[in-house]
Order: sequence, then structure tokens, then C-alpha cells
Amino acid sequence: MGIEVGSIWDGKVTGITKFGAFVSLPGNRSGLVHISEIAYSYVNDVHDLLAEGQEVKVKVIGIDDNNRINLSIKQALPPPPRSERRPGPRPGGPRPDGDRRPQAGHRTGPGRGFVPEPAQPRGPASFEDQLKQFMASSDSKLSELHMNEKRGSRRGGRK
Repeated sequence: MGIEVGSIWDGKVTGITKFGAFVSLPGNRSGLVHISEIAYSYVNDVHDLLAEGQEVKVKVIGIDDNNRINLSIKQALPPPPRSERRPGPRPGGPRPDGDRRPQAGHRTGPGRGFVPEPAQPRGPASFEDQLKQFMASSDSKLSELHMNEKRGSRRGGRK
């Protein structure tokens, strides 16, 4: 039985770097657990969770063209239970205190800007989802900045 994507193995941590840990596998092979694949929570320092010589269960999540093995500790474990959400008003719904001021995400009148919707916690999003969200936010901010620069240059820059 060879090492293939999706398989789960017992290994031993052989080295730790600032970006992850190297783990020895059966068949005199080894792979890398990237820091983002160590735990479901944020990991600031690999040494906080792993030590050389420690036995770990890992899942093979990728093998690249150079036969380097990418491993995950967190995917080899069941995910942690999701915290319960407190009941509250739905976005755009009535405020519990009866306040009638405009809510986030709604126009506030002629000539007034758009008030962005506050970020809603949704649990762990994939890296791709987080990247898409960041790019959309960045594009929006750059567009707004560009429009403000255009408006400012017409108001008194030239005579």
C-alpha cells in the first residue's frame, strides 16, 4: 500500500521550521505539514503545538510533480464542534431596541454614502473564499479611492 492522496498515516515529527513541520512516514518517506494545516485554530508558532520526536496522525493532501508530500494534521482529526450562535435580529430586520435609524447596508438618503454591512462570523472559510472576499473588498476600496481622486482633481486643480 503506497502513500497516496487521501490516505491517513502515523508519523513522527523530525524537524520544525517557522512555516511548518517535517514528518517521517513509512517507507523511508517524509512530508511537510504546513503551519496552516496543523490545527483548526490560528497557529502563531509551530513549537507551541509540536515537538521533534512527537508521534502524529497525518493525512496526505497532495503530492507535487517533484514527489514532495503535503500533509495535514487537522484534516486527519475530526473538526471541532461549532460554537452555538446566539439568536439575534436578522440582517436588515428590525432592531431589537426599536431604533429606526438606517441600518448598515442601506442608503441613507440623497447624496449620502453607502454604509457597508458589518462582517458576519460564519465559521472557518476556505483559503480560496477568504482570498475572493479580500480581492473583492480591495477592488471596491481601490475603485472608491480612484473615484474620489477624480472628483478632487476637477475642483480646483486647474485654472
